[in-house]
Amino acid sequence: MPSIRFVVAGCALLTSLLAACNTQSKQETANSSASTSYFQSQETGVQDGGVQIVPIETPKGKFNVWTKRFGNNPRIKVLLLNGGPGATHEYFECLESFLPQEGIEFIYYDQLGCGNSDNPKDTAMWSLPRYVEEVEQVRQALKLDKDNFYLLGHSWGGILAAEYALKYQQHLKGLVISNMMMSIPAYNKYADEVLAPQLKPEVLAEIRQIEARKDFQNPRYMALLEPNFYAEHLCRVPLPEPATRSLGKTNQSLYVTMQGPSEFGASGKLLNWDRTADLPKLAVPVLSIGGTYDTMDPEHMRMVAQKVQNGTALICPNGSHMSLYDDQQTYMTGLIKFIKGVDKGEKKVAL
Repeated sequence: MPSIRFVVAGCALLTSLLAACNTQSKQETANSSASTSYFQSQETGVQDGGVQIVPIETPKGKFNVWTKRFGNNPRIKVLLLNGGPGATHEYFECLESFLPQEGIEFIYYDQLGCGNSDNPKDTAMWSLPRYVEEVEQVRQALKLDKDNFYLLGHSWGGILAAEYALKYQQHLKGLVISNMMMSIPAYNKYADEVLAPQLKPEVLAEIRQIEARKDFQNPRYMALLEPNFYAEHLCRVPLPEPATRSLGKTNQSLYVTMQGPSEFGASGKLLNWDRTADLPKLAVPVLSIGGTYDTMDPEHMRMVAQKVQNGTALICPNGSHMSLYDDQQTYMTGLIKFIKGVDKGEKKVAL
């Protein structure tokens, strides 16, 4: 016959096991509920996968831009600004492998002249101040505000994001400037003095000759750049399909007007853009992301986080300009930690 001590111990063990199972069941229910909420459609009527066409008022009339929401989180909504300028939202598709499982809602958006949005085919429309007002109209249409609105801009999108924040930071909850310096003159200096000398002398000489002739459509130009420059500083892994697809659709009119035709520095409308002195005006939490092998100076991008009031730097040790692909775990882990930290009320997030 079992002793009383054995029976009591058995009962205690059974109670403990039941409590653990109950806790696990509650956690699984909570996780399932959160997942259901995240993927639950917020659309009414005919559903189209979260696509929303936003009418934009411009000095040249009304145009439509394309947006698409992925997931649902009332507290965290990340609007994505693609680079190029003139590429598309598509190279951000890698976020689908990381953000949904963290409950982070994000919104694809093709800027005017890009991807699925209208293309006015008018170079007068390729203007930084006009794009800032476009982002503000998109924000209003999507009902984003200071309680949920995170803006992530990559490359040219980082310029646009910074410029937007300097005018409208009262609407932002968090700002991510990814792989972009805040001074085009400093970027040009870095390209000339640091990146160009890393090329083989004969390769650099031939590139410079092609640029001097303004023969940018010469296939030889890209044949030199791809193995010698892009593979080192643009993306250090074979360019993934979403990035190839996106960059292959680049609006060359927009790109050349804003950036200029050369891949070594900028010479278009952005030539004299410099917001370094204005960075201390930014009080919103800022994450500045760069890569050790970036086309941009990683120390400058670290400095951005130091100059803003509430900044965090993330320099991906194995990353280049496309750190979201070639140092992906570092990039995504840091991005998620920043967003969740700001969501908890942290001003400066320790990564």
